Amino acid sequence: MGQFTQADVLTKLPKQFFANLVQKVNHLTASGADVINLGQGNPDLPTPHHIVQAMQEATAKSDHHRYPPFRGHRFLKEAVSNFYAREYGVELDPEREVAVLFGGKVGLVEISQCYLNPDDVALVPDPGYPDYWSGIAMARAKMVQMPLLEKNKFLPDFTQISDEEWNQAKCMFLNYPNNPTGGTATTEFFEETVARARDHQILVVHDFAYGAIGFDGQKPISFMQIPCSKEVGIEVYTLSKTYNMAGWRIAFAVGNEHVIESINLIQDHFYVSIFGAVQEAAAVALNHSQECVDELVAVYERRRNAFISRIQELGVENIHAPKGSFFCWLPTPKGLGSQEFADLLLEQEHVAVAPGVGFGQSGDGYIRVGLLTEEERLVEAAERMARCYHQEK
Repeated sequence: MGQFTQADVLTKLPKQFFANLVQKVNHLTASGADVINLGQGNPDLPTPHHIVQAMQEATAKSDHHRYPPFRGHRFLKEAVSNFYAREYGVELDPEREVAVLFGGKVGLVEISQCYLNPDDVALVPDPGYPDYWSGIAMARAKMVQMPLLEKNKFLPDFTQISDEEWNQAKCMFLNYPNNPTGGTATTEFFEETVARARDHQILVVHDFAYGAIGFDGQKPISFMQIPCSKEVGIEVYTLSKTYNMAGWRIAFAVGNEHVIESINLIQDHFYVSIFGAVQEAAAVALNHSQECVDELVAVYERRRNAFISRIQELGVENIHAPKGSFFCWLPTPKGLGSQEFADLLLEQEHVAVAPGVGFGQSGDGYIRVGLLTEEERLVEAAERMARCYHQEK
């Protein structure tokens, strides 16, 4: 077979950091090891029955066997508008302020193609979701990292961004509740974000993937709830986490109508929207009773409490419970980097976690633990991990 030279943009893409972790886990599992895999962010519970049933019924409708409208069915965009009005008190125009996405990841990657030219600057959280980097790399743009530090409750300190960087930046990515730290945003922080974005004409892209998952009775804030947020940005919401629909690949963006039009325009050239039956099931998820969401959040909160309380009981220090998402962000023992400690946990205790450095340099010194298995297994994981923590003292 002949060798063909790839386009330069493909050679600039960041490496898929977690592919190596998956290989290690698969190798250990194949050898018969009892691996507790807490390293990925793939929801473990099934999609609620009423959503599955809606999909099953919708697949039989012949209208859905044809091409759907390029920019998605109006009934889904109306469901999104109803959802935001009910959950957040935010009014949205279904046609002008809602874009249907092939999963949140697609929207977060393609927004860079819409707004970044080569050498333009994007502000990104560090640590943060690696696919922000992918879209920026495809646009041949540059990143300025915004460290998320524990002392700042994992919110970026905007005073640490130089005047030159503010003036150069065209776009800013944020994500609360946060992957990987589990931190949550405050109204005051989002208000400051809007003010900074207005002053410097920066597009804010808020990744609200874990928007439904807040603990201790605290509902996470939507960026769209902040006055003037539509002037400066959009919010990307996926059904993957809220309704356990990760494999369905359905999400949406809401907010600034000009940005929504840009997303629709680029997608006109990539896709002919999403299978209509999936859109119908998504509308059912958004419009119908949210009891299944409340139950899911309660499951994650019980899991969080079981894991955190057990690892604290066993004397592991500086462990704090996350306020949102389904991740715990734990410091490594002093003197050990995140990759080194993650390898130790996997090799010695057969517990797979994500090394924090995979999310950015400021993530080194931490590991990410996914609350994506039964409480009993999480308690067992805490016990195994505690042995490694104490061994390294």
